[in-house]
Amino acid sequence: MALLYSDPIFLKHETGGLPENPARIVPAVRRATQVALHAHCRQRSFSEVSDARLERVHSDHYVKYVRNFCEQGGGFISPDTTVCPASWEVARMAAGAACDAVEQVLKGHSDRAFCLIRPPGHHASREQAMGFCLFNNVAIAARLAIDEFGLERVMIIDWDVHHGDGTQEIFWEDGQVGFLSVHRSSFCVKSGFADETGSGAGLGTTVNLPLEYGISREDYLSQFTTAAERLAEKIRPQLILISAGFDAHKDDPVGSLGLESEDFARLTRVVLDLADVHAEQRVVSLLEGGYNPQALAECIEHHLLELVSN
Repeated sequence: MALLYSDPIFLKHETGGLPENPARIVPAVRRATQVALHAHCRQRSFSEVSDARLERVHSDHYVKYVRNFCEQGGGFISPDTTVCPASWEVARMAAGAACDAVEQVLKGHSDRAFCLIRPPGHHASREQAMGFCLFNNVAIAARLAIDEFGLERVMIIDWDVHHGDGTQEIFWEDGQVGFLSVHRSSFCVKSGFADETGSGAGLGTTVNLPLEYGISREDYLSQFTTAAERLAEKIRPQLILISAGFDAHKDDPVGSLGLESEDFARLTRVVLDLADVHAEQRVVSLLEGGYNPQALAECIEHHLLELVSN
């Protein structure tokens, strides 16, 4: 049994003309709901994240700043991130879905879950909104697994076409969280280079795999598989979280690394195989990027069907 998290509230986060907007997920929600009806997938209700869980990752000052900014009418909270009055609640619901998914999986109620949520999170750092992201959903989920369930080792796999710079910053010195980001190399401006591997207790637990535009699909999959297997062998994760961005798709208007929709089923299978070996099959996936609505819907269908497969 896999769990699907989605809710109409995610359409209330209005972002104006930015690529990350409510319309991008509408076809995906329809497609995922159809998959849930016909496959072994259950939709689950959930609630907002608590302040305590938010503040394991973000400072109290930043959390209050986001709330006040939204309540005062919104606008550009960073040069590339905009919010509306509803965004405070919506962002808390997105993080709440991630937390509930981890809880359900770690309590043994399901092996796998997919959170069709927005706003995305992997660019959000401890003190800053960035890249359409307000709160770092995957980081909040990882900290919950460690702090509330006593896990010693968690692995985050980020295949969004952009570097998960916020997630990297948060876990840079954390030896309990392994982080793999595979992304387009030309998007590496300030971070995401292969020589960035963490420091202190986290030295060697960060792996960046920047790939050149024009790479073949088979080379992409091969390099991804090798990097994921090596880090999993090092970390031996008890839970795997996916920052599932689908903007490496060939038709994505923001990213693109030439992938087809079905390639995301293959990436998913790599992760599931690693979870079978190391993590008692436990995988929680969270939506990040993907800005072609029809391509995103197709990618999510392939991803979800693989998650619910045996």
